[in-house]
This record gives sequence, C-alpha cells and structure tokens, in this order.
Amino acid sequence: MTMPILAGFYPDPSICRVGEWCYLASSTFEYVPGVPIHRSRNLVDWELVGHALTDPAVINGGEGHDAASSGIFAPTLRHHDGLFWMITTSIRDAGRGQLIVHAEDPAGPWSAPVYVEGTDGIDPDLAWLDDGTCLLTWCGHHPPAIYQVEVDPRTGERLTDRIELWRGTEMKDTEGPHLFERDGWWYLSVAEGGTHVGHGASIARSRSPRGPFESNPANPILTHRSLPHPVQATGHPDLVELADGSWAMVYLGTRPSGAYPGFHVNGRETFIAGVDWIDGWPVVDEDRYDVPDRDGSWDEPFVGDALDARWVAPGKAPAQIATVTAAGLELSVGRDADAGEQLDLLCARIPAIGFLATAEVTAGDACLSVRMDARSWVGVERVGDQVRGRAVSGPFDQALTELDLRDGDQLAVRSSPSRELYGRLGPDLLEPGIVRDGEFVPLGAIDGRYVSTEVAGGFTGRMLAIEALGGAATARRMAYAEEPRD
Repeated sequence: MTMPILAGFYPDPSICRVGEWCYLASSTFEYVPGVPIHRSRNLVDWELVGHALTDPAVINGGEGHDAASSGIFAPTLRHHDGLFWMITTSIRDAGRGQLIVHAEDPAGPWSAPVYVEGTDGIDPDLAWLDDGTCLLTWCGHHPPAIYQVEVDPRTGERLTDRIELWRGTEMKDTEGPHLFERDGWWYLSVAEGGTHVGHGASIARSRSPRGPFESNPANPILTHRSLPHPVQATGHPDLVELADGSWAMVYLGTRPSGAYPGFHVNGRETFIAGVDWIDGWPVVDEDRYDVPDRDGSWDEPFVGDALDARWVAPGKAPAQIATVTAAGLELSVGRDADAGEQLDLLCARIPAIGFLATAEVTAGDACLSVRMDARSWVGVERVGDQVRGRAVSGPFDQALTELDLRDGDQLAVRSSPSRELYGRLGPDLLEPGIVRDGEFVPLGAIDGRYVSTEVAGGFTGRMLAIEALGGAATARRMAYAEEPRD
C-alpha cells in the first residue's frame, strides 16, 4: 500500500464500526476544531462528518511557536450502547487526566468533557466488558508502561486503582494501546519504536482484559523500518471487525522524499490494510485495498454564510479569525507585517507535493503561506502597494524578491516536486509569488526541506494558510490546484 486513505495531516487513526459504516478519528494537536470524524462504507472513500472537539479552551493548544504540536494527542473512537465515545489527551491539561466526550451522532453535538484524575500520560483507550464495566487503558510514564483502570465514562470517576498491563517488547516508546476481544482472547495492540523511521505495530494477548499479556512471537506485526518502501514510519494501529466478519487495520505512515535522510512534509497520514487471523494472531495484508492516488484540488469562492469544513486554525476557532460575508472572506486583524511569528491565520491541510495555491485579496494587507508551524513557513505578503516573498525557519527570517503590486495580481505559492536547489534534492521547491495575467511570477525560491517535519520538528504537517497583516483584510477566492501526476 503506497497511498493513504486520508492524505495530509491525519495522524494517530482510531476506527470503529456501526452497522455498515466505519468511523475514523484523528489527532489534531494545536488546531481547532479538533479530532475530525470521517466515515466510510468501503474503507477507501471517506467523508468528513464533524469534529469531536470544537472548544479552543478544551483543546488548549496555546498560541504562536510555543503551541506547535501541543493540544490534542492521539484519540480513541468507540461506539457502545447507542453512543459514540471519544477519549484523548489535551497535553497541556495532562495533569487533569484523560478527557472523555460522547455523542449520539458523530456529526455532533458532543458532550462537554469529563476528566479522569490520576491517569497522567497519553494515548488513552476505552473498552467495555459484557457486564458494562468500562476499562480505560493508556500509556503512562512512571515507569513507562501500559496501564489500566475501571472508570465511569459519563462522570470521569475512576473506580479502581491503576494496574500495569504490559511494557511492550524491547522496542522503545510503547504507546498507543487499543484493547479488544476476539474468540475468547483479549488483544492489546500498541505502537512501538517512536513515531518516525523506527515505528512499528506490536500486539499481545490474554484470556483476561486485565492481563497478564503475552507478546506475539512475530512482533512487530507491521513495520517498514530499514525497508526501501515509499511509506515509512508505519505504526499506531487500530483494528476493526467488518460487517462480513473480516478484519482491517488502520495505521499511520509518512511519505518521505528528497535527499538522504528523506523529508516528509504532509504530516503523518492514515493508511489501511487487511488482517487475517492465523493461530490466534493477526497477520497484516498491506495489499488488500486498492487506494487510488486522488487529486485533492479545490476552489473556494467564499460565498454563503459559513466557512467550509476544511478550515482550521491554530489555538482558536476559525470563526474568531475569519467570517464569510457578501464581500468574501473577511480576515480579522493579524500580526504586524514585520513580525515573523504567525498567530491568527486560517489553515487547510495540504495533501500532496506539487501544487499551485492562490488567493485573490481584494482589500487590506495579507499573507498566503505554506506553513509547518508559526516559525516555519514560506509565503508571499501583500503590504501596501508591494508584494514580497518571505521565508521563516526558526530564528532565520529571509526577505526574498519584491514587486510593485498591480490590479488583478493574485497571491500564490507553488510547490514543484524534487527540484534541485543548493546542490541537493529536497522534497520540493517552494516558490512564493503572484499570478499576473494568468502566469505565475516567482518571488524567490526555498528548498522544501525548510518546511518539513525533519527540520521544523513536531507532529503535524504542512498547511495552506491565509492571514491578515496589521489591519483587517478581505479575500474573494482561494484555490489549491495539484499538478497532474504520472
């Protein structure tokens, strides 16, 4: 499998089934709204139906560069007794414990969160026994291990003391636990090896959901470490039984490119595999599903009275930053044009390398950029009667080419795959610029490695972002057009 079912920044997938539909939740870190919920009947084609978390205070992602990859970590999505349940960690509130919300409809509304005290750590999971007992399983740190308590998921009350379930194999960073039952066995799937090139999926089993757990002799059941595969960092699995009795597994992976050691820019993405059961253990079939290479292009004229569901914002609700009016997209007051740290901006996931993004700004000063975080971005800024390219990477803030602005100019950023710059091949060449009279005019060029996870760090992926500079601004249209691929 080389293509994701959810391309772009959709990490830490968790899946459950209700009838013929499967539902999938993803991590979102500092972005609001948080934890998107997708659904599918065939596990290949997915539609966004809502978000489990919409309150910026609950997400608590922070603001600016210090907020990068904070906020909401890995969720678990389950369905029990007629309700959808989502449990996750707000990392800045980790001392309060894991947070749980529920809903009758995954599109919402979702309940206010309850917190389970005494469960410091990350990557929580919920599972129910036949008698209604609810088990919360998570990755704790003192000492590092997978732990479990009984809880009341409606109130967050912890009903038992913590017990240790498993410390994993000899791989590092055992985390991301999911507990499920099959044929009288309880299985505990985990992520191991760290969520980068050493990543993998392992599993253990027990006759009791409280252990002790024995490790699968064939662990890890999935990993691409040290393999020449286009998808790397595979892991963080969640398994689901389908309506026909077969099984599948979702997992995250990255698609690095460019010169050694490889650079991934679109974040950790969600992939799908089949699962066969042999001698009581799951065996992964990565080639069972045929996932096409989709064109993620879109063109938004900003009409109507609401933002499209693609839009998110770091640390704030999108409606706090922008509204759709008769004039188009109205952006609220933004950072000073001389400041390099992005704060109040509207973002959409970038699912590919090789594209042209444009924005038709009709009033005010504004910036269109490709960003990894508040201090890692390449963009084009409209300031007064000029447009200029700009690149920010940590402490380095580089002004590029400037041009006088003309009526009809559109702000633009172009990504060209695997172009050579500085004598090496990056994942792509990023060029801020303008579209003038139908032609792209570059205002400088930056190696795409500077807007990659390997350089910026963190757990997110590239976003296409628009923001006002200084006072308010208006954009009448934005578009994202991917280049045709062989």
